[in-house]
Parts: sequence; structure tokens; C-alpha cells
Amino acid sequence: MMSEHPLHLFRYCPQCGSPRFTENNEKSKRCEACGFVYYFNPSTATVALITDADNRLLVCRRAKDPARGTLDLPGGFVDIGETAEDGVRREVKEETGLEVSEVTFLFSLPNIYPYSGFEVHTVDMFFRCGVGDISLLRPSDDVMETFFVPMAEICPADFGLLSIRRGLKKIGIC
Repeated sequence: MMSEHPLHLFRYCPQCGSPRFTENNEKSKRCEACGFVYYFNPSTATVALITDADNRLLVCRRAKDPARGTLDLPGGFVDIGETAEDGVRREVKEETGLEVSEVTFLFSLPNIYPYSGFEVHTVDMFFRCGVGDISLLRPSDDVMETFFVPMAEICPADFGLLSIRRGLKKIGIC
């Protein structure tokens, strides 16, 4: 799954601006002018698995690229200064209008998320989330539609992002 490390895209030192910004090792670059070492690490993203009383899974239809129009699960990038749990709560609220009442970490998967022609390396953290009043469900933010699907009808191939497909298979939803 690992493609070329994105460090090759960085040509100038972010500390001093020198073009003498060279490979230090497979994970970092070092500036020959000022000595600054830059490690390019993955971003953290969250995925929410939300079921209703009838054991149906909440899915979203993506309003934006990548994978516009395909199915997805609520979630997104964790902001600076936020815990992963706070990030999944915020993302669920932004995308569905639902308040998360409980969060349980399940597992994580490495991923590459294509964004504006750039490959963003992420660690996607999957959470089982309990929510409050589902009558508040409404698509918002980068979601065009939200709805519940019976578990037996979930087809990972309908989900546009590889990490989501892999996560659904990992938890046995196929």
C-alpha cells in the first residue's frame, strides 16, 4: 500500500527556506544550511460506526471528491489540539447533526487519502459511537445524504474510500 513517501515533494527547508533540504532517512529530510530535521508523519482521521435500535448502520453519501457520490461513514480529520474521541464527536455532529454520547475505540488502519492532487497519509481510527436522538439526523458539511442500511445489505464495494471498505471487512460487515 505504501507509495513513494511524500517527502520528495518538499524542496525547501520550512525553517530557513534553503534549497539544501536533503533526504536524511526514509522518514525525514535535513537542512544542510540550518540543521533542521523534518519528519513527515501521518495525519489522524476518525471513522464512526453508528447503529440504530434495529441494528442498521448509519451511512453517508459523499458530496465532495474524493469519491463524490459514493457511500461513506461519518468521520474526518482530527484537528490540532483535539483528541481522536473529540474529533469523531465533532465530525459526526458536523456531518449528521447527531450528538455522540459514547465513543469506543475499535482499531486503526493506515490509509492514503487523495486530496487536491496530494496523497495525505493518514491513520484512520475506527470508533463505535452511540448517539442521542436520531430524529436530529440531517446531512451537512461534506455529506449530501445520510441514511441507515441493514447490516446484511452493506456492500463494501459501494464505499468509495479504500480504508472504509477495509474497515468494514475487518469488523465482519460484508
